[in-house]
Amino acid sequence: MGDTTDIHKGAVIKHNNDLYVVTFAQFVNPGKGSAFVKTKLKSISSGKGTEITYKSGESVDTVSVEYVNMQYLYNNTRTYSFMNKDTFETVDVDADLLGDDVKYLKEGLEVVMATHEDRVVAMQLPKKIKYTVKDAPPAIKGDSASGNVTKEIGMDNGLKIYAPIFIKEGEEILVNTETGEYSGRAGE
Repeated sequence: MGDTTDIHKGAVIKHNNDLYVVTFAQFVNPGKGSAFVKTKLKSISSGKGTEITYKSGESVDTVSVEYVNMQYLYNNTRTYSFMNKDTFETVDVDADLLGDDVKYLKEGLEVVMATHEDRVVAMQLPKKIKYTVKDAPPAIKGDSASGNVTKEIGMDNGLKIYAPIFIKEGEEILVNTETGEYSGRAGE
């Protein structure tokens, strides 16, 4: 048993006699009233999602999970293959379980998988991932004067984000996986 401080993306909790993976958690402290945690949960058994708001300090039935370091290898149409970095075993994970986080995957990326009873229940990405820019239109003179200081760029894995106009093809940049936004040049 834990409380709302134990709720984070990738955590597994028991709610209404079913196990859920936390896919989104946000602590909110309004000016008036007490703080709370907004969550989006996904049922491990049915795959259905639900949203629950917990009052700050409320007890939550957390489930113990084991965290395993894995490396992303490749994907087939509906599954993504990962290799356990310790045992070199390959595990196929259904795309529905990974959700929107699959857009950040690239060959060789190291992630942490949460497992419960030898079954993968959630994936935790690094907070920032380094990508090589593959597609970046050139900046046009006058763009910064009009207030248009970002442009859409494409990464080596197909991910598209908005970045400052000075970013060029071939550069390595960091992308924040929590927000999906440009986070700086790699090495800065």
